Amino acid sequence: MAGGEVDGAVAGGEVDGAVAGGEVDGADAGGAVASAELDEASTAPTPRTPLAEPPAQRPSAPAPPGATAGHSTSAQRRARPLRLLHPLPRDGHWGWTGPLGVALLAGLLRFWDLGRPSRLVFDETYYAKDAFSLLRHGHARAFVDGADEKLLAGDLDVFSGDPSFVVHPEVGKWMIAAGEAVFGVDPLGWRVAVALAGTLTVLIVARAGRRLFGSTLLGCTAGLLLALDGLHLVASRTAILDGLQAFWTVAAFGCLLADRDWARARYSSRWRLRAARLGPLGWGPVLLWRPWRVAAGVCLGMAVGTKWSAVWVLAVFGLLTVGWDAGARRSLGVAWARSRSLLLDAPIAFVSVVGTAFVTYVASWGGWIASTDGWSRQWGADHPARGVGGLVPDWLRSLWHYHGEMYSFHTGLSDPHPYASDPWGWLVVSRPVSFDYVDYVRGKAGCEVDKCSQEVLAIGTPALWWGACAALLGCLWLWVGRRDWRAGALLLAAAATYLPWFLYLDRTVFSFYAVTTVPFLALVVALVLGALVGPLEASPRRRAIGATVAGAYVLVVLVNVAYLYPILVDRVIPYEAWQERMWFDSWI
Repeated sequence: MAGGEVDGAVAGGEVDGAVAGGEVDGADAGGAVASAELDEASTAPTPRTPLAEPPAQRPSAPAPPGATAGHSTSAQRRARPLRLLHPLPRDGHWGWTGPLGVALLAGLLRFWDLGRPSRLVFDETYYAKDAFSLLRHGHARAFVDGADEKLLAGDLDVFSGDPSFVVHPEVGKWMIAAGEAVFGVDPLGWRVAVALAGTLTVLIVARAGRRLFGSTLLGCTAGLLLALDGLHLVASRTAILDGLQAFWTVAAFGCLLADRDWARARYSSRWRLRAARLGPLGWGPVLLWRPWRVAAGVCLGMAVGTKWSAVWVLAVFGLLTVGWDAGARRSLGVAWARSRSLLLDAPIAFVSVVGTAFVTYVASWGGWIASTDGWSRQWGADHPARGVGGLVPDWLRSLWHYHGEMYSFHTGLSDPHPYASDPWGWLVVSRPVSFDYVDYVRGKAGCEVDKCSQEVLAIGTPALWWGACAALLGCLWLWVGRRDWRAGALLLAAAATYLPWFLYLDRTVFSFYAVTTVPFLALVVALVLGALVGPLEASPRRRAIGATVAGAYVLVVLVNVAYLYPILVDRVIPYEAWQERMWFDSWI
C-alpha cells in the first residue's frame, strides 16, 4: 500500500449520515447551477468528500435569486439525486483482476495439502459423517461404533439403520456432502467445499470493500487481510460449519451493498423526472422488486440454515437496509423520511429479506421432509392436532417439534470443555482452540530431533486481531464523529456476528465462533488504513507517512501469519519451535 493511491476514495469517501442509513442534511449541491449542467452532472460520478473536512464545515451553496427559506428551487430539486449516487472506481479490468489475485492467494493457502491431517479432527467427526448420511439417505442417520476408522480405511458401510438426532440445520452439511460426492468420502472430500467457500469469502470481501470504499486498493487490502487470518484459514481447511456460515453472511452483506446502489440509482432516475416540479415532495419513490435484496434473503436463509446464530444477522441486516432507504428519502428532501420509510420500505424489506430467508430455510430441510424415518419425522402423525392446529400439515408440526428439541439442546449445553472460553477474550485472542495435536519422537513422521509437535490451532493472526481492536474504536469515531455511513454499516455487521454470544455466557462456547466476525474486522481495518493514508487533497508528506504506516502494518500481518503457519496447517516441527509459538499459557 505504501505510496499507493486510494483510487479517489480517500480516507472517508462519501459522508452519508449520522446513522448507517442516514444522509447529511447540508446545503443542496449546486443550488445555482444551470439546469443543463445539472442534467449532465446527474449522470456523472459524484465528487467524494474527504473525511478531513467534517460535513458541518462544508460551505453551503448560495441560494439563487427568488428562493425563500424552506422552499426548494427547481435547480436545487434537480441536484438532490446527485447525493444518492455512490460511484465505483473507474479502474477497468483491475476491478476484477485485483480481487481475483487476492482470492488466488487465499485459495493457495487453503487448498495446498488440504488432506493434511489425514484423519477426522475436532468436530469433523460429526459434520463429515452427517454430510455423508445426507448424501446417502437424504437425512441424518446413526453410525456404528468405530465409524471414523472405517471411513478412513475406505469402508463406507458405517450406518446402523436408525435415525440420528443432529443439533444444527442442514445447509452446511449439504455443502460438505457436495464435496464428498465429487472427491470421495475422505479428508480431501469433506474439506474441499469448506476451502472453496473460504476462498470465495475472500473474493467477496475484496469486491464488497471496493464497492463500499470506492477503492479497489482498499477492497483488496481487506481481502488480503482476511486471506492472511489464521482463524479463517483453519476454519477454511476444516469440515466445520462456521466458515460456511461466514461465507453466506458475507455474501448477504455484499448483496445488500449492491442493492443499496441499485435502488439509489433508480431513486435518482425517477426523481429527475419530477425535478422541475415545486411544492410538496410527497413520500418519494417506492421500489417493489429489488433482486439484490431477494438474493440477500436467500443468502441469509442459507446462513441461518447453517447455524442458528445467523438469525441475529438476519435481524440487523434487515434493519440496516431499511435505514439505508430512509437515508435515501431524506437525501431527496422527503419530510419525515424515517417514519415514512418504516411505513413504505420496512414491509417490503421484511417480505423480500425475512420472507425469502424463511422459505429458503424451510426448503433446506427438504431431505428430512421427504423422508419417512428421519428423527422426529413422524411426531406430527403420532400426536394428532386438535382444532385449528389440525390445519397445519403433520410434517410442519414435526419439524417445529424437532426444532424445539434442538433448541433445548443448545440452551442446555453447559458441559465443561478445556478449550471453552467466554467471548470477552475472543477479540484479543486469549484462548484459541486446538483442533488437533500429536507429538512424535525422533524417526516418526519425519521428526529429526528428540521430540516434535504437530498441531492445528484455530487462532486468529494476533497482529490483525489486536489491530482490529484499535480499528474498531477508530471506526466508531468515523461513524459518530464524521457521520460516515460505511463505518456504521461495518460496526453493525461486526456487532451482529459477535455481541449475541454474550447472551450465552452460561453455555459452552468457543472462540472459533468468531470466524463469522473476521471478514468485517478486515473491512474495518481497511477503512481505518484508508483514513490514515488520507484524502487526495492532503499534503504529499501526510499521504506518504500514512501509506508507509498502512503498508508496514499489512507487512507485519503477513510476517505474523507466516510465523504461525506451521501450527495452522499441521506441520511437524521441533517441540521447541512449537513452544516458541505459544506466546501465552492460555494458548496451550
